[in-house]
Amino acid sequence: MTRIEPVARSRYRFPRKPLRDRDTGRIALRTGVRWKISLAIAAVGALIAFALSLVVHNAARVSMLDNAREVQMERLQFAQRMYESVKPREPRFGTKVNDPALPAQLHALMRDKRRGTYVQEHSSGAPEVWAAVPLANGDVLSLHTRFADRSTTIMKDLDQALIVGSVSVVFGGCALGVLIGGQLSRRLRKAAAAAGRVAQGNTEVRVREAIGGVVRDETDELARAVDALTDALGERIEAERRVTADIAHELRTPVTGLLTAAELLPPGRPSELVRDRAQAMRTLVEDVLEVARLDGASERAELQEIQLGEFVERRVRVLDPDAVVRIVHDSWVNTDPRRLERILGNLLANAAKHGRPGVEVTVEGRVVRVRDHGPGFPEALLREGPSRFRTGTSDRAGQGHGLGLTIAAGQARVLGARLTFRNAAPEGGTPLGNGGAVAVLWLPDHAPTTTGTFPVLLLPDAPR
Repeated sequence: MTRIEPVARSRYRFPRKPLRDRDTGRIALRTGVRWKISLAIAAVGALIAFALSLVVHNAARVSMLDNAREVQMERLQFAQRMYESVKPREPRFGTKVNDPALPAQLHALMRDKRRGTYVQEHSSGAPEVWAAVPLANGDVLSLHTRFADRSTTIMKDLDQALIVGSVSVVFGGCALGVLIGGQLSRRLRKAAAAAGRVAQGNTEVRVREAIGGVVRDETDELARAVDALTDALGERIEAERRVTADIAHELRTPVTGLLTAAELLPPGRPSELVRDRAQAMRTLVEDVLEVARLDGASERAELQEIQLGEFVERRVRVLDPDAVVRIVHDSWVNTDPRRLERILGNLLANAAKHGRPGVEVTVEGRVVRVRDHGPGFPEALLREGPSRFRTGTSDRAGQGHGLGLTIAAGQARVLGARLTFRNAAPEGGTPLGNGGAVAVLWLPDHAPTTTGTFPVLLLPDAPR
């Protein structure tokens, strides 16, 4: 006997899941293309600016030191002429004779009777510029002064200008990278969104048209490749669908004749077996034809406004009188009653075949949940979704052809709804896998309802 039991409204939660790599399961850091390009341009710009700054700094310093050497040598030569022409001979203009602080490098030049200049670096402060010439009597006349303060100021200003220029180049490179990367990222996101719609079955979408734009780059090549792949897969799927539909259609007539002939057999156990197998074959042919029509994406829903809770309660009473219906709160929705009844029938039949008694149907807003208390859905179905002619684990062998959930999922797509599958957590500390299978039908959000958007259910016995 079907009964309606009010239950407390469950709490709605949006589970938070860490970003993990789908292949390895490890936590992965997600970064955008625009930031990668920006960082790459900034790094290259910083490296180039640093290298150029070093080159310019060193070149300017060497040029100014060379100029200081030439000036120092000219001053020393003038002082030498004054020293040799004026008596008594005395060093003038800051020059010294046989200066003991003369660097060793200049001593070596003086021994060879050669004049020269030398820059003496200091750990702190400006370097000293030396100039020395040998005199006729064997003495050495030398002059040394520190690097000009004005030149030091010029070098500091140059270094500041180089730093400002380098920082500007880095920030300009970052801005350019964000601009270029942003455009590329937008094109890739559009391509990914279009590919996602194709994966959902909308084969009319073209990735190349979705990304648009005037500039032609590698994303256009990727889009053309995806479009070509979509066309090829669509042609293969359509060919397989046509073959399946043609075979099922050709089998319909002989199977109908076989079923009619079986009805004419005399009563008895053999006749019952023949009629039962003929009826099973007819059901299989009809299911295959329905799957072929759903795969062709030509089915259209005939929408009507219905009261979901009352509709589900009436249909479940006919389809499975032993099932328990719980209506948390009712809603008016626009849907196709015939297709909704087909989905409910297949879910209830699946629960009756593969679960244990105690099937529960819960209606909350525009969400319908069907739960049994059997071993649950196989891992392959939870991972990949329903697949035709796959009946699950070995304990379900020989029970059905694996088309029930496939048809239910296809009809849900026609309604614009989502049909999800999961296993409930075990109750009372029982071993994992005895919590039962849960199929949840989410009717489309755009349908009129008295409760607003559909809630996100978190069952009390669901995994946390």
